[in-house]
Amino acid sequence: MMEGRAVEDRVIEGGVAEDRIKEDKVIQSCCGENGMQQEVNVRPFAYAMSLIEGKWKMHILFWLWKRQVLRYSELKRSLGTITHKMLSSQLKELEADRLIIRREYPQVPPKVEYLLSDRGLSLMPVLQSLCRWGTEHMDDGE
Repeated sequence: MMEGRAVEDRVIEGGVAEDRIKEDKVIQSCCGENGMQQEVNVRPFAYAMSLIEGKWKMHILFWLWKRQVLRYSELKRSLGTITHKMLSSQLKELEADRLIIRREYPQVPPKVEYLLSDRGLSLMPVLQSLCRWGTEHMDDGE
């Protein structure tokens, strides 16, 4: 039985997203080798998940990984049914979390490009593992 839960609040202050985890640990009834309850630190997992949660963030990261640099309209076209409002919101959060870089060129009409930051690139082995798992299991049937 769980006695505590990690709770996170995504707060946007001054345009910067901060993730706050109110409790660092969860006690699980799962036993260790000695049959005793173990404390499990969920904070790293909860933090990582807070950066990529939602329907679109992993899709955005995927397309930037595959295409390196995309303009807003190219990204929207690649994602299909995402709304402008949702894409704009997700891009702002990914930029605030330093997973992507937004490059704006001072010209008319405005030109904006998005690419993965070094921090975002460091997530790509995780995305690559998900892609590999999907390839291995998509024909499993249900």
